[in-house]
Amino acid sequence: MASVQAPSAVVMIRPLAFRSNPETRADNGFQTGGGSVEEPGRATAEFDAVVASLRAEGVTVHVHEDDGSRDTPDSVFPNNWFSTHAGGHIAVYPMFPENRRRERRWDVIEQLKQDYRVQDVIDYSGLERDGLALEGTGAMVLDHIGRVAYVARSNRADPVILERFCTHFGYEPMAFDARDARGMRVYHTNVILTIGTGFALICLDMIDDPDRRAEVAERLAEDGRDVIDLTPAQIDGFAGNALELAGRDGAVLALSARAHAVLSDAQRARITAHARLLPMPVPTIETAGGSIRCMLAGVHLSPRKAKP
Repeated sequence: MASVQAPSAVVMIRPLAFRSNPETRADNGFQTGGGSVEEPGRATAEFDAVVASLRAEGVTVHVHEDDGSRDTPDSVFPNNWFSTHAGGHIAVYPMFPENRRRERRWDVIEQLKQDYRVQDVIDYSGLERDGLALEGTGAMVLDHIGRVAYVARSNRADPVILERFCTHFGYEPMAFDARDARGMRVYHTNVILTIGTGFALICLDMIDDPDRRAEVAERLAEDGRDVIDLTPAQIDGFAGNALELAGRDGAVLALSARAHAVLSDAQRARITAHARLLPMPVPTIETAGGSIRCMLAGVHLSPRKAKP
């Protein structure tokens, strides 16, 4: 089922050498992992179960293996280094942590070109040499309907690259300052904001400025979306880190079992008015500071017709 906001296909990277990344611990307040020897096997098992659940819903999942040879502990989160866009466009992004820059894989981009109609690839990654970063749809949460890029300001979201991206891809930037319950700057926007076709999940209390908070809420509601306000405690449970997908039988909201558990019955009811909830357990992967949404790089490209 086609949807402007909710993709029917995703790219995922199978994490054979997963561990909590020491280079991201300083500014990722959601990261709790200690690097135990059991983590890689557990993370791979969780990953495989997510793939199976999504495919059972009719979502196309393109899986690429990461053999761990390049020391990429966060490779399971590919949405940070590339994004795809209607009309055949792909963006490749500069990353802040040095070891995350090794996650970029041109074989993934080439596979997308084979399976989908790709007109151009805009590569911003060279701006890393200037100390600039914009970590994809982690740093930006994109409203594909209203054409707005929501961004919590951080060292992972440089305003210069944000302006360039918005000019190239036709989005209006809406940046704001946001802090978690510990007073720490939110490192990625997609841990506090999810935008679906008919709803949005956001922790408005984390936006510092009251006027900007009201502007963000008003803008999210402009296209008739039900804006569901989350608490900081729910954000700690990754309730804001979800992704609406177009499944075989309609829209589903992919989120972790932990995120599902912290939502109230009333919030679940409001979400299910628009999309069926699809909770999946990823407790090991969440120790790295990301959850289900971070694992999914949505494909907003038109598939090529199969050759007869």
